[in-house]
Amino acid sequence: MSDINQDLLKERLRCTFDRKELTILIDGGPDKHRDRKEKDAVMLHSKFEGVPEDYLSYVEKFENSIKESVEMFSRVRRLQEQGKTTMNNYREVMANILRSTVVRDGSPMGLHYFMFLPAIINQGTEEQQAQWLDRAWNCNIIGSYAQTELGHGTFIRGLETTATYDADTKEFVLHSPTLSSYKWWPGGLGHVANYCILVAQLYTKGKCHGVHLFIVQIRDEDTHEPLPGIKVGEIGPKLGFNSVNNGFVGFNNVRIPRNQMLMRNSQVLEDGTYVKSKNDKLNYGPMIFVRSVIFGDSVNFLSKAVTIAVRYSAVRRQCPRKSGEPEVQILDYLTQQHKLFISIATCHAMRITANKLWDIFNVVTKELHDGTYKRLSELHALACCLKAVGTSDAASLVERCRLACGGHGYMRSSNLPNICQQISAACTYEGDNTVLLLQTARFLIKTWQQIDSGKLTPTVDYLNTARSKSHPGKWVNSIENIVRAFEIVSMRKISSCVENMENKVASGVTFEDTWNMCSVQLISAAEAHCRVILLSSFYEDIHASSKTVSPELRVVLNQLLDLYTVYWALEKLSDLLQYTSITSEDVQRLQAWYEDTLVALRPNAVGLVDAFDLDDMVLGSTLGSYDGKVYERLMEDALKSPLNSGKINYTFYKYLKPFMEGKL
Repeated sequence: MSDINQDLLKERLRCTFDRKELTILIDGGPDKHRDRKEKDAVMLHSKFEGVPEDYLSYVEKFENSIKESVEMFSRVRRLQEQGKTTMNNYREVMANILRSTVVRDGSPMGLHYFMFLPAIINQGTEEQQAQWLDRAWNCNIIGSYAQTELGHGTFIRGLETTATYDADTKEFVLHSPTLSSYKWWPGGLGHVANYCILVAQLYTKGKCHGVHLFIVQIRDEDTHEPLPGIKVGEIGPKLGFNSVNNGFVGFNNVRIPRNQMLMRNSQVLEDGTYVKSKNDKLNYGPMIFVRSVIFGDSVNFLSKAVTIAVRYSAVRRQCPRKSGEPEVQILDYLTQQHKLFISIATCHAMRITANKLWDIFNVVTKELHDGTYKRLSELHALACCLKAVGTSDAASLVERCRLACGGHGYMRSSNLPNICQQISAACTYEGDNTVLLLQTARFLIKTWQQIDSGKLTPTVDYLNTARSKSHPGKWVNSIENIVRAFEIVSMRKISSCVENMENKVASGVTFEDTWNMCSVQLISAAEAHCRVILLSSFYEDIHASSKTVSPELRVVLNQLLDLYTVYWALEKLSDLLQYTSITSEDVQRLQAWYEDTLVALRPNAVGLVDAFDLDDMVLGSTLGSYDGKVYERLMEDALKSPLNSGKINYTFYKYLKPFMEGKL
């Protein structure tokens, strides 16, 4: 106990609830908690000793990441051999990897697990899965996912890479017709992967059938040399994720066998006949899957950042409130609580919603296998908006956590700059957030146009209720009322978009121009819909779990719900003032409620982040370790700098001294 900072120790002693109870709730129950702890025990490992990563060159960082990735995925393989990890619980595999990784700047083998394997599982036939899955699952081959090109990203239909079927040889001919058609960004493709899932325009019998997926060998399995006709390499330094080995690849009439087109949904017969998929959106399964993963992973980034920031804020003291008194823990300042506590609440709201998204994903996937496609568009729209809003919220709050740590948060050893860079990248990869919100908006517009049919899917069914209460009575400051108010806001924004678009089209404006002219409103409507999903999911889950948790934990969970809901009510006041009966007096009471909730949560702040149960190796932070020895760790890390290996750097004699003596 004496090894723990005394301020942090006192914080833990004043916690009013059982931290382990909350951890078990976060993990999904005792069995899942036990399973997660067992896997953590296997997965967690100390980083390789030597010069800290921040002092390594670009090439050295890549080489170091290969060593660490091989160590990490060797542990995944060990779990597979022990039967604790199978393809049947694939989501848990990825969640464990994302949660427990100590590879600080991303892994070049990540896309193998997060996109290459899922594409084969979701898009491959049984024969193709039998041919490829075992080898991929055991990492006998390493894959990537090559979709984005130099000239096209989010607009998938505009991709230029071609796959032309040759019926005489029963092969596809892969070709990159322009420089802009080179694949650009696939993780691990630069020097690690020897296979990839290629997204290319399918041509057969002289006709283009749009983009389809192909399994393509990039490098020789023994020598790792690029295969003939393939130009492959690494794209260079980025803002973050510089260990991911993002690559480029181009094809010069490269031939692959017919059975390397993934054909669960669409097929090309031996004579070149194209068999169309029952639903075009089935080809987007891997993207829906990975966007769901990204939304869930945003919770990992945010929980790390807020754990670091809250622990540091409990240790850091600054400015006495009164003369002669000791300096105050900065966590006691209401402004600091305002900066940080919303991140704790957001972690819970997003985690709960991510679980709901996965439940819907599993239901829809089962329905697809049964030939039912009714909810596929709903799932696609939900994954799009949650990925967009979730990563945007997380990026904003992670930066807020960094700023809350002052100058020390600017140190790379805090790990906060690295977390900021990684979550920032999530706002653009696998779909730019603006475009994803517009895709959700397209679904919402179609939904509103069908609202009188009475056939709305579950996540938009609230629109019917909201429409019947579009002119609410007197405002009530309650969680339920705020959630219902957000439903009305969403409904009114969607209906307003439809009305504006119909008026423009009626005046002679083309639909395409109308869509562009209304795009800012459409994005706002899509975000409003997403806020409803987040708020209602959080509200419903806390209401349900309150019946099963201890009274002490129930109080804290409801405080987190209050904080999250009232925070967003205050953030979106302009919407509430426009579409509801809220008054200035109601707003004042909301502000007081919010501030009172911050004060009520203050004694449990450290306990709440401890309940995330993040190991020091995962946090990788001088500011956020469990023992709170911030200053000792900062100094220890500083002394590892190569510039501190000697008392005087050679530049003093070569440049500085001659300059100061006027001899340069």
